Amino acid sequence: MRTCPQFAAIREEYEREIGYLSAHSRRHAGKPSAKASSTYAASTKARMARALSGHVGRCPECG
Repeated sequence: MRTCPQFAAIREEYEREIGYLSAHSRRHAGKPSAKASSTYAASTKARMARALSGHVGRCPECG
């Protein structure tokens, strides 16, 4: 699948945020903030999928 630079930028931003949240969750394992970060990471993955599929549906270069 060929994608445009905007798709890559959106994906990179979401993956960076997921990485930060996952790292925080691992670093603070056993604490309530770790569980919250893990939950936020999972919801961010879902938001990323929704944003990227919406982009592909609208973008003439990606779609």
